[in-house]
Amino acid sequence: MNRQDMETLLEEKGIRLTSNRILILKALSDAKNPISLADLESRLGYTMDKASIFRVLELFAQKEVVHVIDDGSRSQKYEICHGHGHHSIADQHVHFYCEICKETFCIESMKVPMVQLPEGFESQSVNYVVKGICPRCGKKMSNPLL
Repeated sequence: MNRQDMETLLEEKGIRLTSNRILILKALSDAKNPISLADLESRLGYTMDKASIFRVLELFAQKEVVHVIDDGSRSQKYEICHGHGHHSIADQHVHFYCEICKETFCIESMKVPMVQLPEGFESQSVNYVVKGICPRCGKKMSNPLL
């Protein structure tokens, strides 16, 4: 995502452009997988305090710029929402949490399955995480010399 795309996204979501917001959006865009607050702070080279980063992430979540993922690691992960307009359960995908390397992966080819809820219940979000061992860690386990 280039700077113009980032500025357009923020403007469309009604978010005032600031250097901190652009920096955080750029770091999220550059991340290959969902990223935690601590990892984001590290990637930014400690140019911003953790509270400032958290406030921007909270704003991004409220304005539907990012999805917040609870992968069971006790640390929420964040990823840019690629749905256009209002994000919904339909544009969410499955995530995989590796119990060895502690990394969370997007499995974008697998959409979150719809769940039929009893009458009167209305879903707002779904968190679908599969836990196990990623291919890289699996190879290391089967061949410890790697």
